[in-house]
Order: sequence, then structure tokens, then C-alpha cells
Amino acid sequence: MHAYRSHTCAALSAAEVGESVRLSGWIHRKRDHGGVLFVDLRDHYGITQIVCDSDSAALPILEGLRVESVVTIDGSVKARAAGTANANLATGEIEVYARSVAILSRADELPLPVAGEQEYPEDIRLKYRFLDLRREKVHANMMLRSKVIASLRTRMTAQGFMEIQTPILTASSPEGARDYLVPSRVHPGKFYALPQAPQMFKQLLMVAGFDKYFQIAPCFRDEDARADRSPGEFYQLDFEMSFVTQDDVFDAIEPVLAGVFAEFANGKTVTAAGDFPRIPYAEAMLKYGSDKPDLRNPLLISDVGGAFAASGFGLFERIVGEGGFVRAIPAPGTADKSRKFFDEMNEWARGEGHAGLGYVTRKGGEFGGPIAKNHGAEKMAALYDTLGLGPDDGLFFAAGKELAAAKLAGAARTRIAEQLGLIAQDEFKLCWIVDFPMFEYDEDAKKIDFSHNPFSMPQGELEALETMDPLTIKAWQYDIVCNGVELSSGAIRNHRPDIMYKAFEIAGYSRADVDTNFAGMINAFKFGAPPHGGSAPGVDRIVMLLADEPNLREVVVFPMNQKAEDLMMGAPNFATPQQLRELRIKPVEQAKP
Repeated sequence: MHAYRSHTCAALSAAEVGESVRLSGWIHRKRDHGGVLFVDLRDHYGITQIVCDSDSAALPILEGLRVESVVTIDGSVKARAAGTANANLATGEIEVYARSVAILSRADELPLPVAGEQEYPEDIRLKYRFLDLRREKVHANMMLRSKVIASLRTRMTAQGFMEIQTPILTASSPEGARDYLVPSRVHPGKFYALPQAPQMFKQLLMVAGFDKYFQIAPCFRDEDARADRSPGEFYQLDFEMSFVTQDDVFDAIEPVLAGVFAEFANGKTVTAAGDFPRIPYAEAMLKYGSDKPDLRNPLLISDVGGAFAASGFGLFERIVGEGGFVRAIPAPGTADKSRKFFDEMNEWARGEGHAGLGYVTRKGGEFGGPIAKNHGAEKMAALYDTLGLGPDDGLFFAAGKELAAAKLAGAARTRIAEQLGLIAQDEFKLCWIVDFPMFEYDEDAKKIDFSHNPFSMPQGELEALETMDPLTIKAWQYDIVCNGVELSSGAIRNHRPDIMYKAFEIAGYSRADVDTNFAGMINAFKFGAPPHGGSAPGVDRIVMLLADEPNLREVVVFPMNQKAEDLMMGAPNFATPQQLRELRIKPVEQAKP
């Protein structure tokens, strides 16, 4: 017999009753029933119930061990007594009578429990992450992550994509988020940067003649943490294709994403490949108040400024007269809601930093609230008819400048749907957001700048850049969104030097700026570059959605905390004087306030 186990802790069933077996694992739980000890023995695969009584030499040893101690148990498989089978366990029909036990490792008193799913402070969970990972749900999330990555690889390879690894030590880029810098010992005073994404390298692979590339790529950005973004590093399914249009990119990745979501959906419905809606950016901002719309939410936002251009409600009339916007968000079936519901929504908006959220109530066709009173019942009824609302539907309003009104309306749309229980919980709804603006006006810098990715091909190419108002030019740029979470941004790339120089000129960059900051890419394009495009869906976010977790920390094996600290390994830490001398670096003390 093997030194440690003949079976895993998930392998035994009624078919093995009567056999002598050897199991190894962690003591998950202990239950003393007065002379009879029950132990749940756990390994990576599952749990087996161990039983020993006063006739067993294992009893005094197991009684003296703490939970999470590691043991090897020799024993006999027995059928559980009638009525005691556990349908929730793969091994629930049997138990193992322990004849002997060998202690492999004793556990000290635990800083957090492993058995059960109790909530525990984040700092303790992350400091003792190796214990946290033993917990059933977190452990299952990591297994899910492994399976998802394996499925992504299989699906990409099946479509003819080649997996190629790009450099981790590279040059800093002036665009995007803040870089992580790595000092060079052999080039004193110079620094490498960890890649924010393999963007330039994957485009250069297309220039080099590799037609279809992908990798599960680590990316590094020195930015603040969010629920859907890990501080420090994250992983993405990075891919690029040559000689493709936007439709070709969509046709390639939709079966991969739809297939992976369907494979691990656990009974939820998934948008089928070929059926991903394509929503123009302007439409998304109007109807959903966001470029990351959750299509499980049935509520749609409407622009109703025209209805208040001449109104008895002076505030909205003034806002519209000054070029502002009024967006309406329905609250269906709220006749049974008290005034408190509507007032709390208004207070919520103020708490989010907005001036407030106006509202109209309606019950049995009768309107309520100051907006309806001042606007007039007849005009309000006409607005309701235009919006297709009924006699018991409420209505909220977000007013102000276009972007501010859209953002408040989008956040209110989500909150209203959550409060009313309107968001479907058994669906994964994927979509594309397309036709992003190429440029935007930077109010702070008082100049035109790139709206999103500066390397995207403008729709209309060079002619558009030379003849159109820059703020009206759209880019061949697209995002993949699932249930309100952005999975990735992508684009058909700008592969022509003349178009790139012109695009950067509009954003205030000289030809010399482009040649200096993007030397590798612009030089490569001068030697013949194919049209190409791609995207990079976030692996962490895909797994987060599939695991139904609210935070990426729950699907990352060793995450940092919100301050970008690794509490388990003690990173970041101070370098030793010798290390600093080798790198010829001298720390600069911050001035005291």
C-alpha cells in the first residue's frame, strides 16, 4: 500500500465496504459522542467520516490532536447505519473505522476557523491566506479558476491561436495607468517597467507575421484597488489577429466566452455566440447611463428634456434652457410604496455627491410630488404615455450636464432595480459596446485628447482625421460587458504611421513625441504592418462572475489588500543597504508636513 493513501477523501463509496484503506488529510471537524469519536478527514478532493471507539488504538491519539492537524489513518470501510447517510457528501454512504493513526504534522491553535463559512476580517484572512484557502468556498473558487483557464486555452487553440509569452521586463509607457518600475543593476539609474498589458508586443507579433496570438497574460498596474480590480496585478486572455475587421474579432471571441460561461454557468442561461447585442456607446450612455450596462435590468432611461422646455417646474426648465439634460428612470409598480421609498432614493443620490433625484409618484392614475404638481397633471400624463408607463408606476429624474445626468441616471437605474427586485439572478447577459468616440475634450487641460485607446483605428481613417470635427469621430473600438462588468476593451488597431501621426497631432503630440514615446511600434509599422485587432477579456473578472463573488479577492489565490500590501509575505518591504548599493539607489525621505 502507498505510504500515505490508497484513496483520496472523496473516492470511497458503498462499493468499497469491507476493504482496508489508507487515507491522509487534515482533521476538519471532531465530534465526541461519549467514547465514540467522529472525525471528518479532509483533503483537496473531499471529506470522509472517520470513526473510532475505545477498541481503537487511534482514539487517544485523535482525541489529543487539534483540528487542521495532518494525519494518516489506516482502517476498514463500513456502511453507515440506516438513516445516517449524508447525501451532501460524495462519501456519505460510508465511514472508515480507524485502526491506527500516524501524525504527519500537528496544528497549533488556529487564528481563524477553516470549517464553516463564517465571515472573518480581511486582514486576518489575507495574513493567513494558506488557511483561508482551505475553506470550502475559497478552495472551490481556485479550482474553478483553474478549470476556466484550461477551458479558455482549449477553445483558443481549437480556433488556431498560438500561445506566445511576451516580456515581463519592458519599457515604461507614457499612456495608461502608473507603471511598476524595476531598477536595473547593470544599467545604473535606468529602470524597466512591468507591462500594464502586452499591448505593443502583441501588435508587434502581428507585424512579425504571427496571424493569431493569445496568452493568459499577467498585467501590472500601480493603481488603487476596487471590487472588480485587484491592486498590483491581474490576468487577462490577451489575443490579437491579423487581416481582420471588427466582425472577425467578434466572431472569434464570442464562441470562446459564450462557451466558457455556459460550461460553468451552473444552470444559469448565457447569451449565445452570435447573439451578443451591439450597443453604440452613445445609446448605452442614454438608455443605461453607463458604458457597462447590466442587461439583466429591464429598466431603460429616457431623455425627457424636451417635455420640460416650457414647464411649470422651473428648475428643470432652467436646466434645459441652459443646455442641460433631464433623464427619466421608471420605477414600475410602486403604487404600494410609501413616500419614504422615494425620499430615501433622493437622499441616496445626495449621499453619492449629486444635487438630488427628483421623482413623481402615481397611484391609480393620480400623480403626486412637487414635480407633477408644478408641471401639471395633463403634461405629466402625456409624458407617461410617451414613456409607456402605467397608472401605478413611479418616475425618477436626473438633471444637469449631460455626463453628470447620465451617470446619476445609470446609478439610479441600478439601485431602483435592486430595490424592486427586478434584476434577473439566473442569467449571464453579454454584449458589445461599440462606436466609442475617438477623442474627447479635456476640461482641465482645455484641449482635445484621446477618449480611450490612442492606438485604435479611427472610423474613416485618415480622411476622417483631416476633414471631420475630432469630437465627432468614432473609433473601431469595443468593450465586452457581462452583467454590468466590463470584461475587456479592444480595438481594430491603427497600423499606418501616417494615420497615427495625424491622430496624435490632434491630441497635441508632435511627430517627435510619437517617435520617442512609441519608437518600437511606429518603427515597426514603417516596414509593413497588416491590419489587425484584438481584445483581452479579464480572467479574474470572468471567474468572479462565474463564482458569483462580489470581490476579485475571492477568486485570486494570494491577493493583496486594498493598500496593495501582501500581509502574508510582508510585501512591499524595505531593501537592504547592500541591495540599494548594488542598484545605486538612495531612498529620499519624504518631507514632514
